Amino acid sequence: MTQAQSRSHSQVHALYLNGQWVEGESRIENRNPSELSDVIGDYAQASVAQMNEAVAAAKQGQKEWAKTGLEHRYGVLMAIGDELIARKAELGEQLSREEGKPLAEGVGEVHRSGQFFHYYAAEVLRQIDERVESVRPGVEVDIRREPVGVVGIISPWNFPLATAVWKIAPALAFGNAVIFKPANLVPASAWALAEIISRQDMPAGTFNLVMGPGSSVGDALISHPDIHALSFTGSLDVGRRVAAATAANLVKCQLEMGSKNALIVADDADLDLAVEAAFAGAYSGTGQKCTASSRLIVTEKVHDAFVAKLTHKLEQANVGHALANGVNVGPLASQSQLDSNLEWVERAQKDGAKLAFGGERLEREHDGYYMAPTLLVDTANDMAVNREEVFGPVACVIKVAGAEEAIEVLNDTQYGLTAGIITDSLALATEFKARAETGCVMVNLATAGTDYHVPFGGRKNSSFGPREQGRYAREFYTVVKTSYVKAN
Repeated sequence: MTQAQSRSHSQVHALYLNGQWVEGESRIENRNPSELSDVIGDYAQASVAQMNEAVAAAKQGQKEWAKTGLEHRYGVLMAIGDELIARKAELGEQLSREEGKPLAEGVGEVHRSGQFFHYYAAEVLRQIDERVESVRPGVEVDIRREPVGVVGIISPWNFPLATAVWKIAPALAFGNAVIFKPANLVPASAWALAEIISRQDMPAGTFNLVMGPGSSVGDALISHPDIHALSFTGSLDVGRRVAAATAANLVKCQLEMGSKNALIVADDADLDLAVEAAFAGAYSGTGQKCTASSRLIVTEKVHDAFVAKLTHKLEQANVGHALANGVNVGPLASQSQLDSNLEWVERAQKDGAKLAFGGERLEREHDGYYMAPTLLVDTANDMAVNREEVFGPVACVIKVAGAEEAIEVLNDTQYGLTAGIITDSLALATEFKARAETGCVMVNLATAGTDYHVPFGGRKNSSFGPREQGRYAREFYTVVKTSYVKAN
């Protein structure tokens, strides 16, 4: 039995509250979506009372953590990052096993998670405040940033480690305490991260893992009057509920929600590059990414050739067990996600779309939630499938007359997270970057794939509040204090 496994209670992976591993009021079973007979483990479920205990512990732990010296804080974050990277093969396999993304993507997610901790470890030592001259003689003014306090973090199931880490790492770096509630669909990665953090030299209560359903412990967290900030990534509907609950207590709120990202393929596009970008954007991670390019806006000049090339690419795709060699499209994460995607394909066809490829559930050696990568053509931007987030390996082609119409269609959505264009024209790329109503734009790249040292977030209904990642994270995880001093 490993050290991590030894910390479970009666073979149930426990909660981590106030520096202790404790049992929950119930348990859930975690199964592999690639192989439903494979039980990954049992994970504790917290009560609302335990969530309240975690917040109380965090209030006390944060006071001590904020007073901890910068070099100590730096060392803690570096150690977490070091262990994640050193164990990326092991933890990447576990991540792929519970979420369903191909093994290479799972290992890459763990490695990137370690890089987040390394980046914010360095940010600990870059906390340099400002001094300005007062308009009054003899008065000095300094402006400093201090921890916001107790931070609630709710992460999604599609990136069970990376999304959680890009919230937890800056929260700890800037001296805050954390209440971490992961998605109940993927508790294993969250528990493994908590186990690593639990072995660091931090005051009790600084970090707490509270696993459980959103309808109980999640609601208790977002409505708790003693948290000071809440960072959430998930659906638009739930994001609105989070915003309403935190607003009632005047709690600082950061939301990353839905998307309906588009990739434009222009007249002068390199079609081989366009197909690779479309495949990576729409089908990697089984399309279960907030940055996925589910709308492919293609000019009529290259439409037929692009569709033919992409269809051929989909015919070559290897759909299968996330841990198998050569697989580039894994299963959906759950039965409900699979059912939802199949329903969207059926609805799109009823609305007039034509199925160019895929659209069906697949049978494989192991019983799992497999679906063929799907391409719909002859779609219009006003179809429901192009208005709502589908969150699966489903892409829709929208034919347009030219670049002007392409940009107009791109922006005709309630969302605004990412957008991409494939073009050899510097003038068109420049116009696209200026006019795309999204938080991130990509030229000759897939819409999915962002760096950890620069800001990430969207516009419209995709995001609310300060940006995540990079130095911009400081805006959310700190508060500003202005001091005036007159020497006597």
